[in-house]
Amino acid sequence: MNLSEHSQQKAEVHPFKPLRVDVPASVLHDLRTPLNQIIGYSEMLIEQAQEDGLDAIAPDLQKIRVSGRQLLDKLNESFSALTGDDRQPGNISRQYSQESAAPRVVDYPPSQNLGKDAWSNANPASGKILIVDDGQQNRDVLSKRLVRQGHEVVAAASGAEALSLIYGQLFDLVLLDIMMPDVDGFEVLRQLKQDPAVSDIPVVMISALSAVDDIAKCIALGADDYLSKPFEPALLKARVGVCLDKKAARDREKGLFVQLQQSFDRLQALEKQRDDLTNMIVHDLRTPMTSIIGGLKSLDLAGNLNAEQQEMMRIAISGGDTLLGMINDLLDVEKIGAGAMRLDRVAVSIPEIIASAVMQVANLAEGKQLSIDYQIAGVLPTVSADRDRLTRVVVNLLGNAIKFTPSNGRITVAAYQATDGQSVSVSVADTGEGIPAEAIDSIFEKFTQVATRRGGRTMSTGLGLAFCKLAIEAHGGSIKVSSDIGCGSVFTLTLPSKQ
Repeated sequence: MNLSEHSQQKAEVHPFKPLRVDVPASVLHDLRTPLNQIIGYSEMLIEQAQEDGLDAIAPDLQKIRVSGRQLLDKLNESFSALTGDDRQPGNISRQYSQESAAPRVVDYPPSQNLGKDAWSNANPASGKILIVDDGQQNRDVLSKRLVRQGHEVVAAASGAEALSLIYGQLFDLVLLDIMMPDVDGFEVLRQLKQDPAVSDIPVVMISALSAVDDIAKCIALGADDYLSKPFEPALLKARVGVCLDKKAARDREKGLFVQLQQSFDRLQALEKQRDDLTNMIVHDLRTPMTSIIGGLKSLDLAGNLNAEQQEMMRIAISGGDTLLGMINDLLDVEKIGAGAMRLDRVAVSIPEIIASAVMQVANLAEGKQLSIDYQIAGVLPTVSADRDRLTRVVVNLLGNAIKFTPSNGRITVAAYQATDGQSVSVSVADTGEGIPAEAIDSIFEKFTQVATRRGGRTMSTGLGLAFCKLAIEAHGGSIKVSSDIGCGSVFTLTLPSKQ
């Protein structure tokens, strides 16, 4: 039987008692945040599916939402157990008494003749301790003292016997004599600390040797502490308690890590389900949406519509184009993120890209009486890029600027070559409300929505800017934003130039 199998059996035989551990609030917040996002977005997809008449997929979306809520409840229960509730914490590999659950730091000198009652109030954690000493009397004395302190004790008369016991049982601490025949304490310590399966078991060296070199050698080999014979009982109690507290803390960390890893794996699985379902929905939506837009445009061209009808038709076509653009953005975001998008690179002119993008948003700008200014710095080199997707990036940036710039404002598009001559930059500046400083780092993340300080309006759908970032990075470039509340924002993308 290996150590892992034995650990599992021990975990089944001895039920765990709750441990108190100080878990930072940020850990729970960061774990809850993606879960809340999964729940929230699944609920929004349910509503969208109902609005679009996609009742067939609503039950599957509901399953994702319910699973997210169940996982969130489980996460909260686990953290409650680890922070002191009476619930059972899972995946913790040792058993300790509740009274000693909180780690205790004891400040003690490395060698001092303490009084009889110096540590009488200490209450070290109880644990299973292995005593390794070739002297029967030494083993008996240590065993009795440790048993009186509430520990379970196993004794070994040699280094070889100790190694056999360690690989057959689970111990919380080893008290190891140095001077033993055959396999001495140094060799036992060396083997223990070199094996990851047992290296985390604390070892306190106990020996009649007190030379500095011997102590230094023990510490160098990985010993947690050192006691000289004859030892002071109070000092023994204190140092054993400290080592057991450290071991308990490490075991709690391992248990917490297992729980966090399991939660992370579940989150990844849920995110994959969400992404797969989203892809299915948008694929199914794109074809009928394209047909709707095409039909509306055909009706518009057919004529025989009065002014009011023509205006309604233009609004419908504009809304359809916007929705189709969002669908395309989402598909491209998922493709680029999965590395499944192929870029059709050609040599493109940055001024031509800007002119094409501005033409596509001209009607939107005119509707808000916004001016769009050009600032092209000299003759720019071409860049190797996917023309359509680079144009969409600039269109998205202009669209954001138009959306959040008040009427009669100004938008400035600038293009210039970097001083190193190896890249070309394009910036889109607006005179809008600006972006809160706390949102700058997250604004390019997928599905991120940032509220402005005026009226609580959102800065984006969370798709367009995510697409911009992924598309530019796929070209080997970068994108950034600078902004001040009330003074507008500047989005700048940089691409390698083609010489």
